[in-house]
Amino acid sequence: MSAARRPDHGAKMQGGPRWRCQPRAPQHVCHTNLSASLHSFRMRQGDQYDVVLSSGFLAFANHSGFLQAVEEAGIHVSGVMGTSAGALAGSLYAAGYTPLEVAQHLRRSAPIQLLRPSWAPWRGGLLSLDGVIERLAQLLPPTFEDLERDFAVGVVNGDGEHVLIDSGPLPEAVAASAAIPFIFSSVDVPGKYSSLKDGGVVDRIGLKAWRDRRRRQSLGGPLSPRAAGAALRASRPPPCLVHIIERSSPFSGADCPVATGEADVHVVRSPKSGVSFFDLGEFDHHFDSARRRARPVLERIATATPPAAAAAGSVVGGGAAAGAAQRVAAAPGVAAGGSAGRAPIVVVARGGAVDGGSGGRIAG
Repeated sequence: MSAARRPDHGAKMQGGPRWRCQPRAPQHVCHTNLSASLHSFRMRQGDQYDVVLSSGFLAFANHSGFLQAVEEAGIHVSGVMGTSAGALAGSLYAAGYTPLEVAQHLRRSAPIQLLRPSWAPWRGGLLSLDGVIERLAQLLPPTFEDLERDFAVGVVNGDGEHVLIDSGPLPEAVAASAAIPFIFSSVDVPGKYSSLKDGGVVDRIGLKAWRDRRRRQSLGGPLSPRAAGAALRASRPPPCLVHIIERSSPFSGADCPVATGEADVHVVRSPKSGVSFFDLGEFDHHFDSARRRARPVLERIATATPPAAAAAGSVVGGGAAAGAAQRVAAAPGVAAGGSAGRAPIVVVARGGAVDGGSGGRIAG
């Protein structure tokens, strides 16, 4: 992540983040917008989506490329949820940086340059994330409340439970979400939490927790437990765009969006990038591949009329994506056509394959 001028967190945002930078765009990225139909999407009123970015070992290029595709589609993002690498990319995006600026900051130096030996290895790891926290403090506002967009990160607390953090000190919470066990020592969030670890250990996506949080937001005032439970089940959070990076470890947490029972969810899957702490690899290539991989689902959203956008259940690519589509069809309440008023999960692309002509409708 690149160094930046200390932002003026008290200044009012005008046309971009308070700490606007002049990044170098990835060299091989085509900046042509998806299509004229996508431009018309910008004109719609009330179309708001959430973005959820999964864990994925140093998957900064893939997440930035996905966000670039969302921006090019003109989709209005109202909330962002991130875990591990998704928390790092998502926090910058929620702070008002463009996807190209997110990529610029996260690619500037090899991650190893920000890592230090841990002087407290009994806290669960040999390396410390103190250097990452210091860099994030240069790039981000001090608290979640100062962000442009609603934002949360997924972490695992000292009891091994997956929790969301959406308030209080920001840089520490973002770093905690990336504290891979055995590699990094756990991270404390001042005044709120202690001994936090990477949220991907339990839940690589955090989709269910995020959407339950959004439902609680929609309820407003306090309700009795029984009334609140019924209201949560009946409420509909904003439709969601989910970017899932292929798992790097068989010991990582859950990453099947279908198993959550959530609807109005569009999923794009990307492969591992083959990066390391010493080298972020072919960053431009992975950025552009993720951007192009997201196009089919974004085109469907842009060209469909709400609420049909979420109901345009189709699968691009084969293999695991097709298998996921079959599981969607079998899952109660998420069949095509929006059983019980709910639209299906749409799984788009798996690995490196994108074939806009081979998709098929998810049948109920």
